[in-house]
Amino acid sequence: MSDFTFELSAQEKDYLKQLAWLSIKVAFEENINYPEPPTEKMKEKLGAFVTLKIKGKLRGCIGHIIGDKPLWKTIIRMASQAAFHDPRFPPLQKAELNSINLEISILSPLSKVDNPQDIVPGKHGLLIRQGAHSGLLLPQVAVEWKWDRNTFLANTCRKAGLLDNCWQDPNTEIFWFQAAVF
Repeated sequence: MSDFTFELSAQEKDYLKQLAWLSIKVAFEENINYPEPPTEKMKEKLGAFVTLKIKGKLRGCIGHIIGDKPLWKTIIRMASQAAFHDPRFPPLQKAELNSINLEISILSPLSKVDNPQDIVPGKHGLLIRQGAHSGLLLPQVAVEWKWDRNTFLANTCRKAGLLDNCWQDPNTEIFWFQAAVF
């Protein structure tokens, strides 16, 4: 996998953060208008995740791994999903708005891993799939938990609802991606 270099200007990052906030606030306020994308880069079709935390603790995280819509539209949808439709959490309440820290991860396209020993925790995110089961972890998760490669693989298997060592099974597909995180 070649290194993913998706550079964003400060203006583009601010724009995407503004969209994410607006898509959450629209549930509590009327008459919110989304500004038009400031650059063509915002119209590229890339996958993205929006992560919400309160005091460092996860409060919602939803993403779309396949880049099939313009990035700016994906951010709007994923921010709303993370705030109100992450099945692990109740919908965000208006009183929580000022406590939320927001993180956006823009994903490179997925590619199949030929050799799991090439996986670098913190650089690569993983998607593990076996039959109808699949699990995904963003690159920053391995860093936050201080996981080595095998622990990262085991936890991605667990996220898929599979045994920790499923990544060693020849019937398991392992995909990796990189992310621009801000």
